Amino acid sequence: MIENFTLHPLENPVYVQASLATYEQDGIAKDWEVVDAHDSVAILIWHREHDAFVLVKQFRPAVYLNNQDGMTVELCAGLVDKEGLSLEEIAREEILEECGYDVPLRTIERVSAFHTSVGFAGSRQTLYYAEVTEAMRIGEGGGIDQEQIEVLELPTAEAEAFISDESVAKTPGLMFAFLWWRQRKDA
Repeated sequence: MIENFTLHPLENPVYVQASLATYEQDGIAKDWEVVDAHDSVAILIWHREHDAFVLVKQFRPAVYLNNQDGMTVELCAGLVDKEGLSLEEIAREEILEECGYDVPLRTIERVSAFHTSVGFAGSRQTLYYAEVTEAMRIGEGGGIDQEQIEVLELPTAEAEAFISDESVAKTPGLMFAFLWWRQRKDA
């Protein structure tokens, strides 16, 4: 349950920095509010034995501002904020922390990269794909450092309907990943 939700100005931000960008475009002076934010990785996880996608459900304060619920269903994901680790290593670590599966690094497949929140942030997200089995499960997941992540399984047969279900807050990256998987399967 969410209570006493209030917005405060940022002091000494860790993950984002808000700024006013000023520039000229075709000789016209312009400005735009932007947020400098970390890049991220996201992983579409398919459970072979269950024929289901492994997703995460969690509270997102920014979504709460829009729907007074704040719960989202997303791909397993994480910030690119760990020194010395490759994007694939960060993806592997996120799969373990959030979903509880120990996936061999060599089996994590890069799908694509794209920019998110282009109207104000433009961070780059790199999408990966991984397959899991129960033999790879070594924990329950749920995140670290007081994260409250619920691990969900969505049968692949329900993915198309899920994409169209506007009652569930989800990211465009998740929808793209489902479509990528479907196209790959049909090929």
